Amino acid sequence: MAPTVTRIETTEFTYPLENVTTNPHGFDAVYEPGRTREMVTYGIRVHTDAGVTGEYVGGNSPAFAQVNLVADYLVGKNPLHREKHWSEMKRALRKYDRMGIGPLDIALWDFAGKYHDAPIHDLLGTYRRRFPVYVSTYFGSEAGGLDSPDAYADFAETCLDRGVGAFKIHPIGGLDDRDVDREVAIVRAVGERVGDEMDLMLDPVGEYHTFADALTVGKACDEQGFLWYEDPLRGATRSQHASRKLRQRLETPLLMTELVRGLEPHADFLATEATDFARADPEWDGGVTGATKIARVAEGFGLDVEYHLAGPVQRQLMAATRNANYYELGLVGPDFGTPHVESPVYLDGYTDAVDEVDDGHVSVQTGPGLGVTYDWDYVEENALGGRVYD
Repeated sequence: MAPTVTRIETTEFTYPLENVTTNPHGFDAVYEPGRTREMVTYGIRVHTDAGVTGEYVGGNSPAFAQVNLVADYLVGKNPLHREKHWSEMKRALRKYDRMGIGPLDIALWDFAGKYHDAPIHDLLGTYRRRFPVYVSTYFGSEAGGLDSPDAYADFAETCLDRGVGAFKIHPIGGLDDRDVDREVAIVRAVGERVGDEMDLMLDPVGEYHTFADALTVGKACDEQGFLWYEDPLRGATRSQHASRKLRQRLETPLLMTELVRGLEPHADFLATEATDFARADPEWDGGVTGATKIARVAEGFGLDVEYHLAGPVQRQLMAATRNANYYELGLVGPDFGTPHVESPVYLDGYTDAVDEVDDGHVSVQTGPGLGVTYDWDYVEENALGGRVYD
């Protein structure tokens, strides 16, 4: 007898994040020793009449507003029919960015793995079980921690000493218009300190105000032999034209598409030669189903996909993807504390802390589904609210 979804529960909850605050110049999470930032995320459980529950913890408020629009559709449906459900939810959310598909799709894949007693990467087709990491820094702040070019270089050197082979800079945010000298200095300091021994990346996340600023910093990346330059230009991170023009002027490969959503925009960026690497996020780009589609499109163009940030689902995808280079361990500060995306909800010891890296690598979980055990008591004890669909 085919399984059926009987009920879906979502829970919004909060958790503290130490040594992190919000940049006073903007919205970025920045590393600042001694501060604590309250984070908000969600848990989702897809219950079935098979006695197996698909689960996922992650996502944000805009995504779960969209979950509210489509969750009822899944009740009474076969949870194994993921491709059908993905297509229907995609159409239902056609007026929006479709971020609500991700948490639901991930929970359906978790169900499928548990139902078939296999990790998700086995269902997708395993390519590897161990993969290299790069440390992805927090944004810096004048308040301390990552507050200077030398501080970034020191952090990179410490990561190298721990066996990590790659390092990505999120620079000091809050730039004044045309003030990019500090950005160039950070790129040069890190490159000169560890560039001969580490792969280096720079990700301003749309910080730079003008094409000229982005070009100036990009040429510094060229000088230091960076592996990639990611989403540099404010307001143009979704522009194929602007990205292609920047790509034509630089030697450093561009990594775009973190800030466009879904399969077709990613395919268009690749087809128009507006990026060298694709970026996919399972939460933001339609779950395991959507992220896998992006990876396969990139593979068809002979290019690579890099999955965004860290977590149990990203590890499952990395294990099933040939054309991906690094697992993004982040965001991380010089204290090597818990990454900012990780809530304290794992009963099985899962973590993306740098201390768990072994010779520059991490491994995929081997248990069924996502391969993690969530602490739902913690979620409920710190709940802000939730919804039930039945």
